Amino acid sequence: MAFGEQRVLRDISLEVPRGEKLVLMGPSGHGKTTLLKTMSGLITPRNGKVFINGYDWSTLSDKERFETLKKLGMLFQKNALFDSLTCGENIAFPLRETTDLSEEEIQTKVDVFLEAVGISHAKPLFPDEISGGMQKRLGIARALALNPEIIFYDDPTAGLDPITSRKIIELILNLQKKNNSTVVAITNDIHRAFQLADRLALVVNQELVITGNPEQTRAHPDPRVQQFIRGALAGPLTETLQ
Repeated sequence: MAFGEQRVLRDISLEVPRGEKLVLMGPSGHGKTTLLKTMSGLITPRNGKVFINGYDWSTLSDKERFETLKKLGMLFQKNALFDSLTCGENIAFPLRETTDLSEEEIQTKVDVFLEAVGISHAKPLFPDEISGGMQKRLGIARALALNPEIIFYDDPTAGLDPITSRKIIELILNLQKKNNSTVVAITNDIHRAFQLADRLALVVNQELVITGNPEQTRAHPDPRVQQFIRGALAGPLTETLQ
């Protein structure tokens, strides 16, 4: 994977089984979000192939691609909420755009998802009228609105305090268990990464290092993994791993 002459990722080989919760970690600028967007079909790799449910992204027709995208949910790092729409309308938007549901059915689903993420009272409010933690919950609700089989979370606890961060991960885990969905998430909060993951991987120096489950990751022999964990536990990671 490269942008112009700048190579971002190389020799990446990764398979995520159905129902797994995979967490990607790594220093800023080393390719985590690029990998996530490549897996979700938002970026086309210069070389290699990406398969979703056994289908090669690059060979899908426009109609097949559209139908596949409806099976995916995405929470962007900054939530990507529509500021001009209320919280309820933000969740209703993908339902109106991609389904034949009646308005009554859409509103029922909106209410269900707002309740699932604990912000039913915010339905008539606009995103700038609610807290950062509530905006994150709203973003999760919208990502789940089409009952996706696979959900991508780009740093779901970024900018949140530790208590709110833990609650957001608990929410993601509860919804994943309820829907038996596959989760791929990015976070550099090592505590939240261990809370969420079945399996973890480090994206560093254009490479992907599969580190295993939380216990295996803590004991992983790669010095870059240990350096990252120490830095993440100590505070913001400022140095570049070599």
